[in-house]
Amino acid sequence: MRHTTLGRGAVSVSGLSFGAAGIGNLYTPVSSEQALAAVDAAWDAGIRYFDTAPHYGLGLSERRLGEALRDRARDSYTLSTKVGRRLEAVSGTGPTGDDLAHGFAVPATHRRVWDFSADGVRRSIEDSLGRLGLDRVDIVYLHDPDDHEDEAFQQACPALERLRAEGVVGAIGAGMNQTAMLTRFLRDTDVDVVLCAGRLTLLDQSALTELLPEAGARGRSVIVGGVFNSGLLADPRPGATYDYTAAPPALLDRALRMDAVTRRYGLPLRAAALHYPLRHPAVAGVLVGTRSAAEVRDVAELLARTVPEDLWAELRAEGLLSEEPPPGEPTAEGGAVS
Repeated sequence: MRHTTLGRGAVSVSGLSFGAAGIGNLYTPVSSEQALAAVDAAWDAGIRYFDTAPHYGLGLSERRLGEALRDRARDSYTLSTKVGRRLEAVSGTGPTGDDLAHGFAVPATHRRVWDFSADGVRRSIEDSLGRLGLDRVDIVYLHDPDDHEDEAFQQACPALERLRAEGVVGAIGAGMNQTAMLTRFLRDTDVDVVLCAGRLTLLDQSALTELLPEAGARGRSVIVGGVFNSGLLADPRPGATYDYTAAPPALLDRALRMDAVTRRYGLPLRAAALHYPLRHPAVAGVLVGTRSAAEVRDVAELLARTVPEDLWAELRAEGLLSEEPPPGEPTAEGGAVS
């Protein structure tokens, strides 16, 4: 598996990364044994970049991921977490209910507090290290600062830059489901990487307009998440979801037509969806959320397969793929590939 150094720094990531929201009981419970098996399968597949956040299962994802990685050599993998949602314990001894309103099948033992202040950033990282049981994190992202733009730029980002200068973290960035603010982070701050979810996919290439050119011009890296647009590109069928809601009929029809093309080349649509973002030279890797060893192995096997250039050409010829990233490998400025 290829590894890429992020931006102009020293932190590297594997081309495929393990998104740990699933092992934080996203939507449905996952046992501790299943979570550990999923991380072990990722390791066996050559995945060396693992991403988590306090938001995922009210800290459950961080605790499970830290436990699964604790006996591995700390310099042998890259770990990222996020700041912006601090966790505060719910007082009282009575029943706490569940956290399904936020998407996680866990007891609501804590509440999330939006906090992009400089103090909040430091406190959040300290709390994450405690849950992870590790001595450091390699990458810290600002997590969904959409409605907190001023505080994110004026306090949180400068705080992360100071922590990087102090050696507390190796790389800093922001993770969002939109491109406009991520582009501003690239333009107006000294982030190393941005995590862009759902905006560089077979169905949505909006990141190609400004975000990816800005990253390339400034020698920064992009990690792409949400490559399946929450389900439609993984399993195109009636009832599939697109960006967490029911897929519109026009998009479902487009995905089904794409699937027919990829099947002619002996590949499921999800294989093309995985490979597509990696065609851009500024993209360091794709982040896929998995909750079981079987899902990890499936994704790794698909990414190891070759997608012929004729497949992309046919998608374009049929009007199914409107824009294509420029081909090529990341440059020395944009991250070294090994």
